[in-house]
Amino acid sequence: MKQSYGIGATLRFGAMCLLLTASSALADGNAFVGRWHLNRAQSKAPPGETLPPDMMAEFSRVDAKHVKWSITVTDAQGRPTVESFDSPANGEFYPISSDTTAAFTIEGDTLQGTFKGPVGEVDSLTCTLLAGKRTMSCSGKLTRPNVPPQSYLDVYDRM
Repeated sequence: MKQSYGIGATLRFGAMCLLLTASSALADGNAFVGRWHLNRAQSKAPPGETLPPDMMAEFSRVDAKHVKWSITVTDAQGRPTVESFDSPANGEFYPISSDTTAAFTIEGDTLQGTFKGPVGEVDSLTCTLLAGKRTMSCSGKLTRPNVPPQSYLDVYDRM
């Protein structure tokens, strides 16, 4: 798990960059599918951490059986880093990288994810679609060994 942006780009900001447009995602009946841009003004990083200068999340599949997404995080020097993930969505933990596992469930307009990192960190988040499915609000709690749990809020606007 990367710690450069809180729960890391692989976790919190992932929790979410695709090739589908918002209109096709809505037409397919899967409102999470599509491109999402981090709304820095409405988001709140865990205490002591900062939001990335820019971030895009893109979901290609979100259903009762699978979650597939990519994340593009742009650093302060304008360099993008892209990570892609593909995981079953049956509530069981599966590896999403060499050192992180994740479990997902989806019910209606709510996507829940729990990530476990290599040194005992746990990130639990719930993403809900709002404002006519044009906004995605992800509230989460990051728990690390010997540190009180920290809450955060990531808000994304549909592109």
